[in-house]
Amino acid sequence: MVGVECWFEWGVELYSPHIASNLGYNSPMDRNSTYILALDQGTTTSRAILFNHDGIIISVKQIPFRQIFPKPGWVEHDPEEIWRTQLKAARGAIEAAQIEPTQIAAIGITNQRETTIVWERATGKPVHNAIVWQCRRSSSICDELKAQGATDLIRQKTGLVLDPYFSGTKLTWLFREHPEIKARAERGELMFGTVDSWLIYNLTGVHATDPSNASRTMLFDINERRWDKELLSLLEVPADILPEVRPSSGLFGVAKKDIFGAEIPVAGVAGDQQAALFGHACFEPGDVKNTYGTGCFTLMNTGPFPVESKHNLLATVAWDLGKGYTYALEGSVFIAGAVIQWLRDQMGLLTDSAESERFARMVEDSQGVYIVPAFVGLGAPYWDSEVRGTVVGITRGTSKAHFIRAALESIAYQSMDLFEAMEKDSGRRLSCIKADGGASQNSFLMQFQADITGTRVVLPEVSETTALGAAYLAGLAIGYWNSLDDVRKNWRMRREFSPRMAEESRAGLVEGWHKAVATARNFR
Repeated sequence: MVGVECWFEWGVELYSPHIASNLGYNSPMDRNSTYILALDQGTTTSRAILFNHDGIIISVKQIPFRQIFPKPGWVEHDPEEIWRTQLKAARGAIEAAQIEPTQIAAIGITNQRETTIVWERATGKPVHNAIVWQCRRSSSICDELKAQGATDLIRQKTGLVLDPYFSGTKLTWLFREHPEIKARAERGELMFGTVDSWLIYNLTGVHATDPSNASRTMLFDINERRWDKELLSLLEVPADILPEVRPSSGLFGVAKKDIFGAEIPVAGVAGDQQAALFGHACFEPGDVKNTYGTGCFTLMNTGPFPVESKHNLLATVAWDLGKGYTYALEGSVFIAGAVIQWLRDQMGLLTDSAESERFARMVEDSQGVYIVPAFVGLGAPYWDSEVRGTVVGITRGTSKAHFIRAALESIAYQSMDLFEAMEKDSGRRLSCIKADGGASQNSFLMQFQADITGTRVVLPEVSETTALGAAYLAGLAIGYWNSLDDVRKNWRMRREFSPRMAEESRAGLVEGWHKAVATARNFR
């Protein structure tokens, strides 16, 4: 393992991603009879998906796990439950496919990002529950750092805003609240990692991560491409706990034989949103994807250099194929599909989320109703943690259908804000939006997104783009796919939504949305 001082002084050691000759996956026959296993460890479920050489799904297994809420605004997971459910899902996918473990050419990992895990170096046992990316417990630490004037330093080095969302202040909180854990970390007894590192360690015994996940910790300088001494000091994090940073496509280690019944190389790792960008084959600067899930996560490929955002987006590492970094601009919407879940579970207006499309189509428009679903504040480009959910424009004639339609439209409006910020930061006009995630199956929403942005929205034939991206990263490392062109050829469009709204109508609706957001932010 490369020592921490080496990383600081010389940067991260690069490993060649082209290891196929050493692993024996070169022939067409091998590609036809072997598969890539993608582990997709998410916020609420652990999934495993087997893909063939055409990027087609062979089998899927999904296991939910507990969400732990110790206090309002706090979210935790049990790291050992994450590992157990992910292992069960992987074994289940292999069993469902009715293949032998020896037919798995490689494993790719994608994961919920920013979620923070600390475990014992000697035993592999966690010392605390995982502190989840959604958790706001370190808000006061962020306020303290802002008062110290650290905001610009953190943005310049990491591309991130100073927010509890990221791992760094979660570690600060853990060490301040549990001095015994801090002392053990300083003695070199503990390891830190995001969920990818936790899975890599349990599979292989290696303590490593990739740049896409490292760039979400608030401890990694994305320009110098290394853990940063100044940030570690600022956030009171001992350097000895950090994982080694390796290319996203390359050898991380070999899964132990007793786990699956065969030794399998772990050869691809990326955070979930970066993996989705890769799975969409967004390989050129200006390519954009938007994931419509509980929240929305929009990424634009910006090429070999990070773009400093002037509009409150994040600069982040997209991936490293072993030949240099690719960067991205990122914007996050905290509440997207979750607003429909709210209508169903809390408001009782829906019995099933899929009903939302039917109700939205019952009316010609929202009749001037706007919902700003700032249940946990607003993410990019506003980054306003104090604002709360707001509804404006209600009249005596407002119906259930108008309300539901306004909720769906709010998802598109929030995403529109991100797209506009990306165009301003990058100087590039969006040619199309590649969409994935559960809410992308709502045709009304996708058409409204195309209309309100004046931009085509396209859906892929394989909707599991996050897992597919992890599979591609692993497969490229071992020669299962030979090039990005091979991957690009696998991408196929299932459906396209073209804008058809008149510009005057679009402008009026957008103006109304901006007024609604201003109203929400002015109510304190």
